[in-house]
Amino acid sequence: MYVTSFLRYIRLGGRCVSAHVIQRRSLSGADAINALRPFYFAVHPDFFGQHPREREVNENSLQRLNGYLENLQKPGARSPKPTNLTFYVRDTKETADSSGSLIASAGCGGWSVWYLSRLSFTLIGCLGFRSVSFTLQSKDVLSTVLDVLRSCSLSVEHMQDVLKAKTRKSSTQQPETAFYRPIKWDKTYYTFTGFRDPEQELEQAKRVEPTLSFWLRNNEPEATKKQNASLPRREELKRLKRLLIQKLGLLDIRWQRKWGVSHKCCQLQSLVRLSTQNPEALHHLRGHTIVFTDQSGMNASGHVMLGTMDVHHQWSKLFERLQSYRSLFQQSDWLKERISHLLGGIQVIHIKRLGPALPLEEHYSTLNTFHKRLLPQRLYLHPRSLQGLTMTLENDRSTPRLHEMGHFIIPTMCDTLQLQNFLQSQAQEARRRMQRKDKLEAEEEDLIWSCLQDLSLRSLSKEPSVSSSQMIPCCRRLMEERSPQMQGLRLCVSHFYSVMQDGDLCIPWDWKG
Repeated sequence: MYVTSFLRYIRLGGRCVSAHVIQRRSLSGADAINALRPFYFAVHPDFFGQHPREREVNENSLQRLNGYLENLQKPGARSPKPTNLTFYVRDTKETADSSGSLIASAGCGGWSVWYLSRLSFTLIGCLGFRSVSFTLQSKDVLSTVLDVLRSCSLSVEHMQDVLKAKTRKSSTQQPETAFYRPIKWDKTYYTFTGFRDPEQELEQAKRVEPTLSFWLRNNEPEATKKQNASLPRREELKRLKRLLIQKLGLLDIRWQRKWGVSHKCCQLQSLVRLSTQNPEALHHLRGHTIVFTDQSGMNASGHVMLGTMDVHHQWSKLFERLQSYRSLFQQSDWLKERISHLLGGIQVIHIKRLGPALPLEEHYSTLNTFHKRLLPQRLYLHPRSLQGLTMTLENDRSTPRLHEMGHFIIPTMCDTLQLQNFLQSQAQEARRRMQRKDKLEAEEEDLIWSCLQDLSLRSLSKEPSVSSSQMIPCCRRLMEERSPQMQGLRLCVSHFYSVMQDGDLCIPWDWKG
């Protein structure tokens, strides 16, 4: 569930900013995490369960922020490049006040406890949030933490004691070596501060979480009403999509997130108006796939990205630059081929479902940096010894690893000798995991089709964060449950219960029967 995700995030955050006191104005990992606590509670994606667009923006930005902090704490690492971040910040004060008024009801019955544990994830929908954009260019952790808090208009008063303590400590102690310790607060911390213990809330939520059939009985009428109301908009969306694909010669039109149908229609109508006002500008789109995202440009797959917050003038300027983007895309493909040749035939990929908005410029820069690092070294790999295997490149990682789905995750600044030994030693295991992944995906596809037919669902999908190993048992249990309330519904397997604005129902993959 999403409470689990939040706990995992806080713990992983400690890893990203592991304690390493370098100079007088440095922060340890524990200090940084504690200092950013108000920020995490204001922007964490788990609190935006009913706002998928804002949730994904915050997920991407938090990953980039963690990478920035991790680079700052690596001994001898270069200063990270300036990083532009955008967050949707919720009104934590109002949320806390509203939640606090309901705490007294928690002991009145199981339902109030469950509702309270879920409330923090749904209050944001009625209290609102604001968008904040800023650029990180600080050279130490302390300055970065202060910049983040101030940019989001969050208080830094709690930092005064930290600053004084670090000043006294640095004047009496020598710099320490880096170490890692997961952050797990003692129970007395919550008793003393008055903060709610997330682990205790998680246990309470698990004990009183409703069954799927009970939740469907309470929410199916609302979902059906919203779904019926959205039918005209869905038909209009299909019509606009067919019109634009035919008129502009597009391969496809896609969206980075699960925006509402009305939102998608508005985006397509805007493109229709532009095609009428300035048809010459859209001539360059022929043969391309359009993806509506947060920024305009071209992504690593060669798809044209149209920023939903941009105006027609910015879109037109992008269309004029498409030729140069095509040239950069060809150079990226050439670099992939060269890297594959140097590394025994392994193929460089990027995971589309996790990074549909990865800018082509960033992708090219990563490939170019890695290629230049490989060139001076002579790796002793047979030209076809790693053929059939795949790898992704990451700028924010220090050691290579093998993903559970079988692809290698390689840091761009990885030591080449270490890389060669790692690839050779893990090649057999990678092939085994890839075979398992293919088997799981085929089984998942069959089960989704069976659920659609047997349960009379209108659609069945899942969020990218739900793996095949989670989706498969979920589908099997759905067919065993055979709840009559599911007929004709649009179901999305996620990590939480929710009724979306167009009538789609989100259910957790590990729902209770």
